[in-house]
Amino acid sequence: MAKGIGFGKVILFGEHFVVYGKASIASGISSHTTAELVPGTEPGFKIIDNRNTAEGYKEKYAEAQRESVIRMNNAVWNQDFQNTPVQVTLAGDLYCASGVGASAANCVAMARAVSQHFNLNLTDEQINQCGLEGDKAYAGTPSGIDNTCSTYGGLIFFRKNMEGGPNQMDKLTLGKPLHILLVSTGVTTKTSIAVESVRERRALNSKEYDAIFDEAEEIVHQAKDALANSDLERVGQLMNYNHELLQKIGVSCEELDYLVDFTRQNGAIGSKMTGGGMGGYMVALFPDAETQEKAALACEGEGFKLMRARIG
Repeated sequence: MAKGIGFGKVILFGEHFVVYGKASIASGISSHTTAELVPGTEPGFKIIDNRNTAEGYKEKYAEAQRESVIRMNNAVWNQDFQNTPVQVTLAGDLYCASGVGASAANCVAMARAVSQHFNLNLTDEQINQCGLEGDKAYAGTPSGIDNTCSTYGGLIFFRKNMEGGPNQMDKLTLGKPLHILLVSTGVTTKTSIAVESVRERRALNSKEYDAIFDEAEEIVHQAKDALANSDLERVGQLMNYNHELLQKIGVSCEELDYLVDFTRQNGAIGSKMTGGGMGGYMVALFPDAETQEKAALACEGEGFKLMRARIG
């Protein structure tokens, strides 16, 4: 049996803006998707999806999942699954909903399992390319940040190369660990829809949006310095400001705004939506593990699904 793993991710600063070449800061998280691959009994690439997901998630992304396999095979694997069929079972502890890189984690996990099964000996760079190609089926024109976090893990400063060359990816170090909660709204929205909606509004309001995008870029650089200096209060302030900018470009929603306010009322020093928005997850930063746990229990008491995480 061949096995693969793909990490979930959290974008701390810069989602949506990163699609346009602006800087961002993101991190892989320990929650992950696993893929176990065995020879198939009938022609094709069969997927048994046992992941824990938000309601309607698997159904909404079923066609994209099938297309992602075709994309990865055409780009990297080059396998004849009609004559050498396989069966892949997906599982893991990543609660799959919009905003935590679930689609990229799914692609990266499958890519690693395929590489092992067929003795392809793919490098991390090639696995990362698989993740990007597969994620195009879900996101349309992904920045590459999700698959990068899923492949390599760790905290990174990321910038998409808008001319098609290698993306900038710098590993970041923390003076102090970050205690965060990732809380799901329970609303599943395709990232491609959110990205396209921003593109359309930006085309109609280019001057206003350019100013917002420049503000988002400045936030990332300030956050990078604050993280290096362990100035968590400043990091939290910048997260809050980042959420305001995401509200301005129309990718937050009532459920996200409620959770942002709720976690702040329960001890978060910074809260914002994360990922594509219009549903999905939000991320909240806490000063310590004790405050993080109290807020987690409060969110669970309200019926929300969440993941506890530590970065660094």
